[in-house]
Amino acid sequence: MSKTEDIINLNFPLIDEDVSSYIFNVLKEGKNEFHDREDIFECLGEVFMDVTNGVKKEDEIKDICDQLLQSLHIGEEKSKKTSNGTGPDGHRALPKSILLGEMLSNMTGNLEEYKSIWCPQRELPSQVDQKKLEKAEAKIKTKQERRDAAEGTTTIGIVVPGLQTNKEASANQMINRRDVKIDETGRCKDIRIENFDISFGNKLLLSGADLILSYGRRYGLVGRNGIGKSTLLKMISNGSLIIPKHISVLHVEQEVVGNETSALDAVLECDLARASLLAEEKRLLAIKDGSEDVNAKLEKVYADLNATEADKAPARAASILAGLGFTETMQRKATKEFSGGWRMRIALARALFSKPDLLLLDEPTNMLDMKAIIWLENYLIKSWTSTLLVVSHDRQFLNSVPTNVLYFHNQRIDPYAGNYDNFVKVKREKMKNQEREYESQMDFRKHTQEFIDKFRYNAKRASLVQSKIKMLEKLPILKPVEKEEKVVLKFPECEPLSGAPILQLDEVSFGWGDGEDVLHKISLNANLQSRICIVGDNGSGKTTLLKLLIGDISPRSGERKAHRNLKIGYFSQHHIDQLTMGQCSIEFLASKFPGKPIEQYRSYLGKFGVSGDLGLQPIESLSGGQKSRVAFAVMALANPQLIILDEPTNHLDVETVEALGDAINKYNGGVMLVSHDETLIQMVCKELWLVKNKKVLSLEGGFEEYRLLIEKELEDVK
Repeated sequence: MSKTEDIINLNFPLIDEDVSSYIFNVLKEGKNEFHDREDIFECLGEVFMDVTNGVKKEDEIKDICDQLLQSLHIGEEKSKKTSNGTGPDGHRALPKSILLGEMLSNMTGNLEEYKSIWCPQRELPSQVDQKKLEKAEAKIKTKQERRDAAEGTTTIGIVVPGLQTNKEASANQMINRRDVKIDETGRCKDIRIENFDISFGNKLLLSGADLILSYGRRYGLVGRNGIGKSTLLKMISNGSLIIPKHISVLHVEQEVVGNETSALDAVLECDLARASLLAEEKRLLAIKDGSEDVNAKLEKVYADLNATEADKAPARAASILAGLGFTETMQRKATKEFSGGWRMRIALARALFSKPDLLLLDEPTNMLDMKAIIWLENYLIKSWTSTLLVVSHDRQFLNSVPTNVLYFHNQRIDPYAGNYDNFVKVKREKMKNQEREYESQMDFRKHTQEFIDKFRYNAKRASLVQSKIKMLEKLPILKPVEKEEKVVLKFPECEPLSGAPILQLDEVSFGWGDGEDVLHKISLNANLQSRICIVGDNGSGKTTLLKLLIGDISPRSGERKAHRNLKIGYFSQHHIDQLTMGQCSIEFLASKFPGKPIEQYRSYLGKFGVSGDLGLQPIESLSGGQKSRVAFAVMALANPQLIILDEPTNHLDVETVEALGDAINKYNGGVMLVSHDETLIQMVCKELWLVKNKKVLSLEGGFEEYRLLIEKELEDVK
């Protein structure tokens, strides 16, 4: 097999020794099962592609597989020994018969002659990963069984080593051969990912799960923080979970790169067909020889541009950007001039413009203000025709956009028809029915077992007892209903302050540097009973107002007044940047508030759902929602009388948002928050402040009045 090793080392010079040994042993053990290069490619193709990091194309890998196939069968036609007594494999033939019985009983003969038989040179221990080898052998066995089957409906285990979301996530998927043949036609755009597992390190996120997405439906993926929703989206987008190749997938995960390209051009660039046609038009026009060939090519380019309605593309891109909050001036600005949040909006605009067959959105409302959220809801409902899979914490968004809900829990995904409210209702009824069924069966088993125990030794009822025993054995084994623990958040009680208000701004104006005022002559106040929500477009000055309230910046004119004993807790929308990722949650709290017993740190973390081993895990390993809970605990440890929250619902699941609302309502201090989450606003806010045109206006009609104002503005834009 030295020829085989040479081929592997020649074509993959940077291959790891263990991987090379693994490949060599798979080829050696499966030698008789490989009949053509497709057999080797199906077994090891993914490994070869991973070794080259995708540098070598599929056809090149198949050529290498062809070379390996030939090397496996070199010398098979040579059956006779060579002149020095060795066979084609290089092993020496014995000169005479070996009488093992005689050697064992009499120990006769020259033992040195037989030393090579009984005492071969000690081989080095195998460096091959036995688990990988077992998987490859199992795959070869499955393939042979499939060859023998009359119909190709056998399921094939596809293990993808090396294809990972990150250094810890991995997937294992089963593929139905019949479905693969259907998918190869390129006509069906439904997605079926069946019987797959996803692991993150040693934690199993999904086991034997099924994900079926019908083309044109909009799916909301819901589940608790840290359960693996974002990981699932990444595994779909990076190819770790295999879907038909003709289905285009786009995952809005990273912001666009900041460069000199304008926001509008950055969106138009993602239409590759249009960009290619325009480039060809420019090239042909530069020739200027007027030949018939050039003119014919130009006519073809213009026909293609007209067929794809390329002339309407700039207007469509501008409309999407405008809906996401970009003014005409902003659309002409270079992408490098935008902050990360705005560049994420450009990435979202690119996705909506390019219209992939499957669009994956992870918390799209985090980067948007209320106006942009309402526009996005309307756009997805009225204009989106392909498949959508979205993870969101915004209950209103989940009620408006999805046609179906996928419930991620207990290592599986359960589908539900309808929006989020319908899902909650159906799930509740389903759990009640399961509980009733389980309790009914337990009662039946109990009474039946009592009858069996009572008459087990009664000869007259022996046949009846036996029939009941068999009946119990045939009953399906039901498991008790697994209920998710209710999320509970709790802010500690604060010390009361005499007098009101506890915080006040009088005729305050503020501007950055020598520029014009961002806020002009605003007057407002808060007390311990305040439940104030601050709303407004992005860039209107909401965060600036919060910094004036907490005293981080000083007003240009006017006065800020605060109670002398007032302690303010501030939750920043960029709170994750303020956490020390290498520390565990307990260590982080101890670094912020040293000198307290460890039980107190644990107690405060427990009030926000970071309990048990979670408090000992590095913060970098926690999900976004769990990191937010750590930030809540840090804020609460100071026992503030006024809590100011800037976009606190980002990264939280729906249940935790509702738990946050309950915690705010039970808190005995004042609360001011900036949020675009309609559910939270409706739960807690008694006052609504609108930041607009450098002023802060109080809306008596609350959120309903604010939503009507937004819808009117959107209508005016149309």
